[in-house]
Amino acid sequence: MIRGYTAKYTKISSGYMGQVVEWPEVITEAKTIDECREMVRDALHEMILAYKQQKKEIPLGGDLLEPMLIEA
Repeated sequence: MIRGYTAKYTKISSGYMGQVVEWPEVITEAKTIDECREMVRDALHEMILAYKQQKKEIPLGGDLLEPMLIEA
């Protein structure tokens, strides 16, 4: 089964932090955005495997993210 998840990337002093929006426990850091993307994908895959082994319910993906512009 293919599920869609939303990755969020934040620039930090050491590079980038990546997190899965629908599954906040899936979080990682890397020096470059490309490394971070790969690490988030790997972390998500490992988390899915761990949840399956523990017979835990895997969070559904597919949240809708929408950018909002606000004058400050």
